[in-house]
Amino acid sequence: MHIPVATYRLQFTPDFGFDAAALIAPYLADLGISDIYASPILTPRHGSQHGYDVVDAHAINPELGGLKRFESLLQFLKTKNIGWVQDIVPNHMAFNSQNQLLVDVLENGPDSPYHEFFDINWNHLYEGIRGRVLAPFLGKFYGECLESGELQLRYSEQGLAVHYYDFRFPIRIESYYRLLTYDLGRLRATLERNHPHFVKFLGVLYLLKYIPSGKEGRERYDQISFTKQMLWELWNGSSEVHAFIEENIRIFNGEAGKPESFDLLDSLLNEQFFRLSYWKVGNEELNYRRFFTINDLISLRIEDQKVFDFTHELILKLVAEEKISGLRIDHIDGLYDPAQYLHRLREQAPYVYLVVEKILEHGEQLPVNWPCQGTSGYDFLGIINGLFCQSAAEAEFTRLYHSFIGNTTSCEALIDCNKRMIVDKHLAGDIDNLAHLLKRISERYRYASDFTLYGLQVALIEIMVLFPIYRSYIGRSGASRVDQECIRQIIAQARINIPNFRNELAFIERFMRLDFDEHMAAEDKDQWLHFMMRLQQFTGPLMAKGVEDTVFYVYNRLLSLNEVGAGPLQFGIDLDEFHAFNQHRVGCWPHAMNASATHDTKRGEDVRARLNVLSEMPAEWERQLRQWHAINLERKTPIGERLAPETDDEYLLYQTLLGAYPFDLAEYPAFIERVKAYLIKAIREAKIHTNWLEPDSRYENALIAFAERVMEPGKDNPFLQAFLPFQRRIQHYGILNSLSQTLLKLTTPGLPDFYQGTELWDLSLVDPDNRRPVNFERRGALLQALQSRANDNILQLIAELLAAPEDGQIKLFLIFRALRARQTAADLFQHGAYQKLTVIGSLKSHVVAFARTLGEQQALVVVPRFPNSLVKDGEYPLGEAVWHETRVLPPVGSRLRWYDALSGQTVQGEEALWLREVFQHFPVALLINESGQG
Repeated sequence: MHIPVATYRLQFTPDFGFDAAALIAPYLADLGISDIYASPILTPRHGSQHGYDVVDAHAINPELGGLKRFESLLQFLKTKNIGWVQDIVPNHMAFNSQNQLLVDVLENGPDSPYHEFFDINWNHLYEGIRGRVLAPFLGKFYGECLESGELQLRYSEQGLAVHYYDFRFPIRIESYYRLLTYDLGRLRATLERNHPHFVKFLGVLYLLKYIPSGKEGRERYDQISFTKQMLWELWNGSSEVHAFIEENIRIFNGEAGKPESFDLLDSLLNEQFFRLSYWKVGNEELNYRRFFTINDLISLRIEDQKVFDFTHELILKLVAEEKISGLRIDHIDGLYDPAQYLHRLREQAPYVYLVVEKILEHGEQLPVNWPCQGTSGYDFLGIINGLFCQSAAEAEFTRLYHSFIGNTTSCEALIDCNKRMIVDKHLAGDIDNLAHLLKRISERYRYASDFTLYGLQVALIEIMVLFPIYRSYIGRSGASRVDQECIRQIIAQARINIPNFRNELAFIERFMRLDFDEHMAAEDKDQWLHFMMRLQQFTGPLMAKGVEDTVFYVYNRLLSLNEVGAGPLQFGIDLDEFHAFNQHRVGCWPHAMNASATHDTKRGEDVRARLNVLSEMPAEWERQLRQWHAINLERKTPIGERLAPETDDEYLLYQTLLGAYPFDLAEYPAFIERVKAYLIKAIREAKIHTNWLEPDSRYENALIAFAERVMEPGKDNPFLQAFLPFQRRIQHYGILNSLSQTLLKLTTPGLPDFYQGTELWDLSLVDPDNRRPVNFERRGALLQALQSRANDNILQLIAELLAAPEDGQIKLFLIFRALRARQTAADLFQHGAYQKLTVIGSLKSHVVAFARTLGEQQALVVVPRFPNSLVKDGEYPLGEAVWHETRVLPPVGSRLRWYDALSGQTVQGEEALWLREVFQHFPVALLINESGQG
């Protein structure tokens, strides 16, 4: 297995394809990157900016360059010793007319070879979608769209289809007969009965009347193809037939203002294997599984071997040909049986490097029986972020936040409230399906036959809302001890919350524990297991939409915590937890990814590093808030009896400005526009004053106007005059946090992953802001200059970088120096043990120190934290004036001399390493003591 030294995430788009990646490959190699970590490259819908909406799993995206350019890129990367880790999407595909598999299902229903590929309940309880898949894409009610003429029947070489703007829904072949025989006498009047065109047309009708179905699948498709070809030839070769079909299409399409004229099209649509509906119907009545709550991403039955083999054919071929050496599995929690999927994948690709995209809640562990190398790094992100948040300030920070916004609702209460709101407004159809499944099963047992659908649904919702993690992993082997304890806690709380439904809760608890009756038949056990597997597929979407995509924009106490992999409930961690996390990692997941920024993070890694500084100064933060609020009060807009924006959104804005304020003032005009776009997204996600479904333009306009006034450049803006001194102070301490965070990512157990562009300061906000184009040309030029100067006079270079950190070169310098050390001692960092080091002295709470050891090889990592009380604004934690007597004890038996891989200097340490010497030139240290050094 090829284990990457360091990965670099690239977001491929039609504007950044394989040729663009080839241009930056030399830069990545010079930086020390061993593997490109690529966003999805299988063919998505046209123009996709992310690739997660795949329409063809058998082709490389032509908009990126296609297979030929991809293979050319891989050959070039090989000359640079760069491998390829590929992000793949097994859970879903696009619900789109470009998805030919789905189009075939929509056209042929049960006769399609792909009928069971998608996670569709064809036997739904509701008659309107039984045997048909709901297509919830209409902007208005179906009847309105129909009678306004927005649904248009059209004919092309592909056949008949109903069009709704960009959507194209194919008409089943059996329905052609209805349209082609409508007022057939009109065609007979223009063509004689024995006219070749009319005879051929009658031949088409005959073929349509006797289309094979069922087991005659191949014959059916051959006849459909032949019939369509004949009809297309008539359309192009006979003006009479062309005019006849065209006129019938016009008649079927109806005439606006005459409702009865749409009866023909309505009747035709009722025959199809799809049912067009208003998009909101998908939230309440649904018979296919979506990705979260996104109607146009339809899930796959990847647990079916045929579906797995079909969708993975190309990817596994590329793995077998050693063109791809690693895979990242998107949304593992959406799969019916994640463990089965991973084992199946591992059987097909035994030596591929394999990580999963998995959000672990605080204290949660990845199942150790999964045959993968670990996660894609959200868990690391949460731990490393918490390390720089001063947990001792939580109570004071909570008090000042609630005082400022005038609301004392706890975060726990907001989570509960918003998860219930998501159930009610966005997942009602999914919960309804689960409840009906449970009801059908319950009727088989006399002890459960009296349970009503309502009672089961209430109990089910309560359990799902109380789920504290994204999902459990209960399967045929039962529930793990961890899952059993999670179930116990959930049911105990549910009994308190809904005491009138204790019997229903007890029944569902038996399912969750797979507590089968003594003589239960295998078929019944399979039903119980199926319900549980289904339930587990929907707790994740509820957590994601209710917490990550709602509460993270509602509870704004400290925005650096509102992050994927972290969360507002965990206000910092202590050093012991950090070390325990790394000890577990080195024992179980030594090759997992260490991420600090991804395409999914809510804000850039250096934004979080800045905002964590606020946790060190709650009193000063409150003073600044009050001052800014007083200055900006007159800039608010009255809406009824309230002023907009309300204080929580004002609080959000101030933190956003502190965290993302640009170093370069030339970027300020663009920054204003970025913040405005971010604010709209944030308040719509919060779903309090406005939302995506029903935007409140008055409130949104008031917030944007407030932001523009607050951010107006110039000395005449009193807010900026009061804000900027504090911002610059936070900015400086944020730099120190960033350097510490970066070195920890590079040296702790796991491998460092860099999101594109973050080797310089990452002051981005949530997507799409974090997907902006990266200036690789500038980064390449900076790196070349740094490498050249580091070989000449490294201490002078460091002094200059520290004196002017604004351009981010100090971070780039740290990364390339540490990556060089990783490459030189790859085994040490990939397989070395982890040891917490003892720190002695008055400033020990400000120091994070550990050792990586492998045989006689050793590396010591020492970084500072909580800089606000460590050094003055503008200063660095260097030398004796800062560190005094504080020292680190190296591992027992270590040699005396240590080489600092960052500064290039030697540090002596017989019984202790004095931080005044360790941090003499650079504010973080990576000390290498290879065998043979004295």
